[in-house]
This record gives sequence, C-alpha cells and structure tokens, in this order.
Amino acid sequence: MSLPESFQFTKEFEVGSFQVHPNGNIRMACLADLLQEIAWRHADSADFGRNLLETKQMWVLSRLEIKVEKFPKWGDRLQLFTGGRGAEKLFAFREFMVWDQDQQVVARAMSSWLLLHTETKRIQKPELVLPSELFDPRNAPAWQPEKLAVGGELSAQEEIQVRQSDLDLYHHVNNTSYIRWVENFLAEVSFFPKQISINYLSECLSGDQVILSLFEKDAEKFIEGKVGDKSVFVARVR
Repeated sequence: MSLPESFQFTKEFEVGSFQVHPNGNIRMACLADLLQEIAWRHADSADFGRNLLETKQMWVLSRLEIKVEKFPKWGDRLQLFTGGRGAEKLFAFREFMVWDQDQQVVARAMSSWLLLHTETKRIQKPELVLPSELFDPRNAPAWQPEKLAVGGELSAQEEIQVRQSDLDLYHHVNNTSYIRWVENFLAEVSFFPKQISINYLSECLSGDQVILSLFEKDAEKFIEGKVGDKSVFVARVR
C-alpha cells in the first residue's frame, strides 16, 4: 500500500475516554503515547527496535516537537503515519503525521533519536543498525527539533516526585511522562498548549524529586525540570 508523503508505516487508533481532558480533547501526553507506540511498532517491524537489546543497544529520544492543528476528541478514529527522515551526525530523525477519519491532518511531529549502548551509555552511530532505505545517512530533514535554551521571567514553580507509573521498560522516566508533567503544571495556570518542543537532557529515576520551573517570554513559555542542580529536560510551549 502506498502511503502519503513517503511515510513508511501506518496504524489506526481510536481516542479513548481515558485519554482526554474534561473538555473532551485528547491530552498532549496521550497523543505522544500514540506517537511512541507507532515508532516502536515500525522499528520492530524492520528489526531495529526491541531486538537491539540483544546487542546491548537502545534508542533514546533526544528531542521532540509536536504541532497540533486540531485536537482529536473522545471516540475519534485516527490514522497515524511515521517514517525515517534521514540521519545527521549522531541523530536519527523520525517524522509523524496524524489524520482524522476524514483524512485531514490534525497533527504533525518530528523527533530526533540517539543510539546508546545499554551498559556504557556511549552514543553510537545510528547507521550501524538502521536500514539505509528508511534512514538515508546522506539526507537530513529541513525540519529538525531545536536545541532549546530557557528564557524569560520565572513565574511559577512546583516540586514533584517520580512515581512508579512514570517509568518505562528501562526503569527511567518515560518520555511521555515529562509531557504529562508539563501539561499538568500548565493546567494550573489555565494554559493548554497546541505546540510543544522538548529536549530530554538526562535520565530521571524512581524517587527523584523534580523541580519544575515556568518561565515566560512574550508569547512563549518555557518549562525546565531539574533534579538538584541537574537539568533533566527543557520544554517550550505555544
């Protein structure tokens, strides 16, 4: 089957009641859950997913940018598309597109990934495991998630503790848990973003105390998460 815009993998989902805000719109973190799920399904289908654990390798999401045109609602049927978008230096890029049941684009996302050795945590070249027909190392996308720097005035702070439900298969905080923290933090000031860019800077573990800080600059808001003096993520929302 030919997929639009040179995407390489697709999967359908339906928005459940447990995935939406009280207003019926899907939560940004739950949309990110779907992106993560289709990324793993695609990687597993082409033998560069969970099988890498056999050679002590794993993918780590480094940066993610999500742009929502229209929030899907409870009961909406979605078709997600994903595909490799080349590599540059140590980053491998993956793009996503989300259709509603009328085949209208409701969201797009771009992500950059690092390949790590599970024991040494050393970064490895992605072309060692990626099929070149999916991730051409000679091509990198024009749209790449940005490296973020916090700016603006500090306007709010909150301290949270990493719980068991925040963790992934590697016992680190799941990348979508950070987005859920950001959503909950911003909801307290009645702000619901349509765009989020996030840089994952360092691992978080069960029991860590994370200080979330909100900085405001013009129409942008930045959220930084720190454990002690260590910055673990930075996000920008619009």
